[in-house]
Amino acid sequence: MKHYLSINDIDSLPNWVEEAKSLKQNPRKDSALGKDKTIGLLFFNNSLRTRLSTQKAAMNLGMDTIVMNFGSEGWALEYEDGTVMDQGKSEHIKEAAQVVSQYCDIIAIRAFAGLTDKEKDEAEVVLNGFKKYASVPIVNMESSVGHPLQGLADAITLAEQNTKPKPKVVLSWAPHPRALPHAVANSFTEMMQLQDADFVITHPKGYELNPEITKNTTIEYDQNKAFENADFIYVKNWSSYNEYGKVLQQDPNWTITKEKIGDAKFMHCLPVRRNVVVADEVLDSNQSLVIEQANNRTYAAQTVLKKILEGLK
Repeated sequence: MKHYLSINDIDSLPNWVEEAKSLKQNPRKDSALGKDKTIGLLFFNNSLRTRLSTQKAAMNLGMDTIVMNFGSEGWALEYEDGTVMDQGKSEHIKEAAQVVSQYCDIIAIRAFAGLTDKEKDEAEVVLNGFKKYASVPIVNMESSVGHPLQGLADAITLAEQNTKPKPKVVLSWAPHPRALPHAVANSFTEMMQLQDADFVITHPKGYELNPEITKNTTIEYDQNKAFENADFIYVKNWSSYNEYGKVLQQDPNWTITKEKIGDAKFMHCLPVRRNVVVADEVLDSNQSLVIEQANNRTYAAQTVLKKILEGLK
């Protein structure tokens, strides 16, 4: 595998999940694989789980890690070809990507959507800029439209927790005071489309995700109806896609409560705003899988890096 940019780069989700579960039992068993290899983690946005879990995954594989926060440390990058760089941008992606490629064997990038220009966000200018000009594999640590490391971690968590041949899994919108990207919801949806499950998305009208991603997935605008007989309820806020980046409403009736979810397991990628997105009584209960999900971020990243390293031999 050359790059890991989206869930669609997974050739067999069941096989990847089983490999991740195996790595979890003995995380250091492939520690020689990354010997004398370096991964560069480039952050254009903040991170906690993604940064630490990807570093830990690289360490488990024997890799060295370099971390750079472009927001406070790097030069502002220009991505357009032919630009007269007489304004605020100091360095072009053409040079930056080639230079970083000389220092690193793998480059991992985190760059969120701006949520003001749909066309620009969907062009993935940062991720695709590095893919175009770097000479080493690129890993997506969350981009404008996808978070495939989180999606893989969620698949691992579902596999570990599921006890039914065909579980019912619901992705639910919940209120949030800020406009948030679609990346996590997109990758979870793409991952669930590879599963044998009864998958439903629920949200208020106006919060439809990109139809090219949701495809034929069932959409239910009544949250309580969507939750009926659910085994897993994955909760995430996102802003409007059609009225791009806008917060159309912050309806507190969509907050997740114990009464709503019944016996279903609760999932969220974190960070989560308590008593806005979800009530304390849910997060602090034994139905919550958020800590397990966060732990599986390491083994999702390690599975991806292992496959890339095997391709570098």
